[in-house]
Amino acid sequence: MSDQPPPKIEFPCEDYPVKIIGEAAPDFRETVLNIVERHAPGFDAARMDVVSSRKGNYQSVTLWITATGEQQLTDLNTDLRRCPLVRLVL
Repeated sequence: MSDQPPPKIEFPCEDYPVKIIGEAAPDFRETVLNIVERHAPGFDAARMDVVSSRKGNYQSVTLWITATGEQQLTDLNTDLRRCPLVRLVL
């Protein structure tokens, strides 16, 4: 085990990845977009990757934002986790 603390993110951090896994509901993608847009206005939704699970029950959405600070990331994570369609935020 290393005694070194994990590296800190230097803000602003362009291309900060966010992965959201949730139910494959018709409005899942749009719901995620709306939440992310509130916390990272102007992120490039065209770069968003959406992958369905093998059985089609779940979807994962990967997108990249410009992270401006720890509070932004905490608030984004909190709002995503409050969404009933979201199962996991990475």
